[in-house]
Amino acid sequence: MTSELTGKAGIKDALPTALGYISIAIAFGILGRTSGLDLLSVMLLSIFTYTGSAQFVIISMLATHSSIWSIVISTLLISSRMSLMSLTVAPYFNQTSLSRNLWLGSLLTDETFALSMNKLNYTEHKLSFSWLNAANLLAYLVWAAATLTGGLVGQLIKDPEQLGLSFALVAMFIGLMYLQLISDRLMGITRQLIIILVVAISFYFCLIYFSANIALLLAVIIGSSIGVVIEHWY
Repeated sequence: MTSELTGKAGIKDALPTALGYISIAIAFGILGRTSGLDLLSVMLLSIFTYTGSAQFVIISMLATHSSIWSIVISTLLISSRMSLMSLTVAPYFNQTSLSRNLWLGSLLTDETFALSMNKLNYTEHKLSFSWLNAANLLAYLVWAAATLTGGLVGQLIKDPEQLGLSFALVAMFIGLMYLQLISDRLMGITRQLIIILVVAISFYFCLIYFSANIALLLAVIIGSSIGVVIEHWY
């Protein structure tokens, strides 16, 4: 990763992340087909929903014949973390038009958000529309293409659980967290580990009183607040 903020640099920086999308999107395509959805439905979920964790939940809820409203509410709760990520990225695009900001926000994912936070370490805390837009579009197109591949392969697989495909999404997030730990030049590993521990403990206790999705959102808010306090102390 370099300090360049061009579209070409965005594609280059996002390429490793986009390649990581392939296994997860293929896994989603396979699970979607083996759950009884046709190829068109699987593709529409990826193109319009475009949030990996929510897509896997939607598939499982459809398989158990959950109501449409419970699926919609669950998707909104799972995706609510994106509002926090968008708020974090937004200050770097104050000079960008509203329409462009909405476009960037609609394609922002956990992975391109993490990529953006890492990019700040190389650009004196600056981002550009062309860089993030190129990164977002590459990730989006790879996700859609890999979903199509998984959907085509899915009809040939009878039991996807034997392949451990349900763990693909978890594995990717573990990889993203590791890369953030070793690359962040501002906070250092110690402070990052403290915040991770705070989030984990908060999530554990929030689960006692709330659903998993709400508990996750609250844990992230608590961890972010503690992170702000720690940053001002050092």
